[in-house]
Amino acid sequence: MEISRFNRRAFLQGIGASLALPGLELFRPSTQAAVRASATTASGAPLRMAFLYIPNGVIMDKWSPQGEGGDFQLNRTMLPLSPHKDRLQVFSGLEHNHGWGHKDGAGDHARANATILTGAHAYKTAGADIKLGISVDQVAAKAVGGETRFSSLELSTDAVRKSGACDSGYSCAYQFNLSWRNEVTPMAPEHNPRLVFERLFGTGNAKERSKNLKDRVAQQKSLLDFVMADAKALNAQLGRNDQQKLDEYLAGVREIERRIEKAEQFGERPTPNMPVPAGVPDSYQEHIRLMMDLMVLAFETDSTRIATFALAHDGSNRRFPEIGVPEPHHGMSHHRNDAQTMRQIARVDKFYTEQFKYYLDKLSSVKDVDGKSLLENSMTVYASGLSDGNRHSHRDLPVILAGNAGGALTSGRHVRFRHDVPMSNLYVNMLNIMGVSTKRFGDSTGALRSV
Repeated sequence: MEISRFNRRAFLQGIGASLALPGLELFRPSTQAAVRASATTASGAPLRMAFLYIPNGVIMDKWSPQGEGGDFQLNRTMLPLSPHKDRLQVFSGLEHNHGWGHKDGAGDHARANATILTGAHAYKTAGADIKLGISVDQVAAKAVGGETRFSSLELSTDAVRKSGACDSGYSCAYQFNLSWRNEVTPMAPEHNPRLVFERLFGTGNAKERSKNLKDRVAQQKSLLDFVMADAKALNAQLGRNDQQKLDEYLAGVREIERRIEKAEQFGERPTPNMPVPAGVPDSYQEHIRLMMDLMVLAFETDSTRIATFALAHDGSNRRFPEIGVPEPHHGMSHHRNDAQTMRQIARVDKFYTEQFKYYLDKLSSVKDVDGKSLLENSMTVYASGLSDGNRHSHRDLPVILAGNAGGALTSGRHVRFRHDVPMSNLYVNMLNIMGVSTKRFGDSTGALRSV
């Protein structure tokens, strides 16, 4: 078989590889095949779509850019993103109307999480009769998820809660899940990096993966040792560029595994208010970045093309002593215009922006099969379901769309809408770019004029 005609999936099945591999020129589809495939760019590279959520809104005076169009300046909170300014679209004036109470009363934090990717109004209940709507990521997953090993990937830094009351009579299912398969079924996210790693890089069925893990622990061997023979077999068939890419990729996987194992050494140590699950780092920043690393690896290996990551659930009262903010986040968000409290919140906002920069750095550092970066061949929404946490406002949400989607997006600009526009309109554009032909999603009124 000619190398240029290798099929990635068939090849991996043939050699029995248990390690997901990065996108290599060896497996790049022909232009004609790429045009026919869904969830690909014009050059034939896989197109990725991701959603990152931050809780409790932001201090908008420190967030909103100055100027419009391509002539805009990043405000203080977004300054860390300056190296990627030409890959960003910042939107002002997007709203989630179903985040408001509409006679349901309090519960804005639950509704913020619930509506952010669905554009739907959550049925107020603390029981099992939850009802919401399908989320945008799952619409895309149903259309293109069959092209990858996993139709989608759901991540969080919070342990999942599927039941019980969390916010003013709303089920915890609303507050702890961004992704919904349908109106009654949330897609539970994983918060343990070790389990995400095993899911991405395990082999066979669940029983076989469990056996492999026990073998690895018993023999004190790296997970990579189990697949090195397969990697070497592949390496012999690669050109110089692919060989370098494979070496860099394997080194990256080994480093992530090392960091997870280091975190597990302290995983059983009790911490104030809650036990630390095995595999979850003590450091919140390290936890976030490990999950982001795994997201990028999932995209790099084409294990999935769709991912969601809740950096924290809305209403989170996490403290940030590492940046000099010991007060609980949610409590501070009700700042009542106190200048000192607002400065503290702005520091938390900037902390989250710095983590987003880390994610964009990782995407931009990985070359795709067409020679472009993963950042160029992806589109990532970074947003909160609230703007002003003090007033629980769902209007003028803080929203960034990063990446170029392989050239389908016009980045490097600030778009300000003069009237409230459904955020779901943006999702119509994104679904169309992913190959999902639709004019409506959630509470949309159509697609945005241009993205």
